[in-house]
Amino acid sequence: MKKLFLASAVSALFAAPTMVLAQAKPGAVPTLDKVLEASGISVSGYIDVGYTRANRDVETGFDTRVFDAQNTSFALQQFGLSVAKQPKAGFGGLVNVTVGRDAQFIHSFPEGTGAGTPTFDVTQAYAQYATGPLTLIAGKFVTLQGTEVIWSPTNPNISHSILFGAIPFTHTGVRGIWALSDQVSLYAGLNNGWDQLTDANRAKTVELGASLNPVKPLTVFLSAYSGKEVVTPGGVAVPEGTRTSLNAVASYTISDPLSVGVEVLRVSQEVGTTKLKYNGLAGYATFMFTPKYRGVLRVESFDDKEGLRFGNADTKYREVTGTVAYLAADNFEMRAEVRRDQATAPVFTDFNGAASKTLMTLALQGLYKF
Repeated sequence: MKKLFLASAVSALFAAPTMVLAQAKPGAVPTLDKVLEASGISVSGYIDVGYTRANRDVETGFDTRVFDAQNTSFALQQFGLSVAKQPKAGFGGLVNVTVGRDAQFIHSFPEGTGAGTPTFDVTQAYAQYATGPLTLIAGKFVTLQGTEVIWSPTNPNISHSILFGAIPFTHTGVRGIWALSDQVSLYAGLNNGWDQLTDANRAKTVELGASLNPVKPLTVFLSAYSGKEVVTPGGVAVPEGTRTSLNAVASYTISDPLSVGVEVLRVSQEVGTTKLKYNGLAGYATFMFTPKYRGVLRVESFDDKEGLRFGNADTKYREVTGTVAYLAADNFEMRAEVRRDQATAPVFTDFNGAASKTLMTLALQGLYKF
């Protein structure tokens, strides 16, 4: 009986891959992706390598960046890998790991972040159940907020926006997605808060979101988070207070080669009897000069009046980024970028320690996708 049970289990596990072998041409060996596809498993990933040069000391001094804070250095920014089985009905799951320099900055509490943190991160790992228009996930997953994401190939620029560092990276909890129609999907969930694998306090954070596609060229995503937190986005511990984050992202395809986007962010944090806040606005324009050449312009404004995000009170920040990309193949592209940041106060420091209001960076990037 034991042998019969084991034989039945093995046969069920490899039923789909065996069908692929049977359907293959005589003498042909099916590729791994075909076997995985037949099993309902998808594997994707990328390698992100680059070089960054800054005219200020961003490694030991102040910086508005999250990932690319290098004075002059080559780096393996990210190796990303995602393995998923997500059927339209029934149980599934996804695991996404990030390896490289960027991984040390996205670790969730209580793992810690910054220099000295291991350059390996389980960015997402969740179980999923889908039935009809409803999908439920439980575990660790990326945030609903922001135009830009951790997964490098999805971003149009090399560097990340100031707003990208002013929102959470991941959450641990539960989330439900209800697809009302092809044009409207609603999101709701409960989690431990901003970038917390285990909660730093007893209270939980509520998330709400809506994806809207009223007309084909226009997509809009609205999201909100609210819950009591004990650590500010800048990493400073504060007495427990409610943090609320409101975010809106919209993109519009004007024509085949030209698309534009905008993001609006407003975050507030209760600290005792006072409420600290910051807000930001970012705009994007993408133009395909040819099928192989792309240009991207990003402009951004960020108001951190109370110093909640960066610790510098009464300071506003602006940045302009220009990125050009050469799409050498479907799975490989090269990018070059120039970025200029400016603050209303001398927050940046030269290599000799002198204060400055501006920061300029040059960057190169190679992206291989699989």
